Amino acid sequence: MIDTGSTRLAYDEAGDGPAVVLLHAGLADRRMWDHQFAALSAGHRVVRYDRRGIGGSADHEGPVEHHRDLLDLMDALDIDRAALVGASFGGAHAVDAALTAPGRVGALALVCPGVSGHRWPRSFTDAAAAAVGPAVPPGRMARYRAGNAAPDPADVAAMAQAQARFMVAGPGRSPDDLPPEAWDLSLLMLRELFARLWSSPANRPRWIDPPANGLLAKIGVPTLVVKGLSDVREVQDVADLYAAGVPGARLLELPDTGHLPPLERPAEFTAALAGFLEEAAAGS
Repeated sequence: MIDTGSTRLAYDEAGDGPAVVLLHAGLADRRMWDHQFAALSAGHRVVRYDRRGIGGSADHEGPVEHHRDLLDLMDALDIDRAALVGASFGGAHAVDAALTAPGRVGALALVCPGVSGHRWPRSFTDAAAAAVGPAVPPGRMARYRAGNAAPDPADVAAMAQAQARFMVAGPGRSPDDLPPEAWDLSLLMLRELFARLWSSPANRPRWIDPPANGLLAKIGVPTLVVKGLSDVREVQDVADLYAAGVPGARLLELPDTGHLPPLERPAEFTAALAGFLEEAAAGS
């Protein structure tokens, strides 16, 4: 644990060399980076951490600026500049940090990323409602969303299963399409996430203003965008927005891969990431 001045964050650190900070997906915690954390530490100073309100980090209530937490964590660890590797919402927070403090970020690797300011189309919200809505009865779900509840473990397990099938595996796929260890860790992280989220104070992220979706051309660092071709179509569309909008961005498409490539294809993803970081460091 480290006190950043505004919260306490749980983190791991290993290795020496250029700094790399790993930001987990909204469906996960810092354990999703197990393979990359171990492999990259051979030549980098690698930090992974749990976002506020998740895993081992402190709770919060009301709005929170996760990109500020990231920059505060870097300050607390005496990291002046780092490559940021963010998955899903972690990618969105990394981009917000890069736009807020461009001198602190040397490179961006955005894995099936979100982006602040994005409005999800009706096709996505309808598909999500159909996939996860039946997992928990509406009355109980409303209590859970309000926070400070005592969730039924059966509801936690049902929501974790539904979210894993919809987002981690992706449409038209089943748990059998993922390595067993990836599926099992995904379910474990999701169960712990919903148990924590529903029993903690209600909270929400506060994004940069103006949001990043209108500022992509201002990103001036080497950027790798990773897209799982079995991910939800509308999430893939956000990756395409980055690939088209960030000057010089490189797009890596992974076939038969869902929303969490670092878990589903650890060796292939880590090799691509390590190569990108090496090229970015050489270019700087």
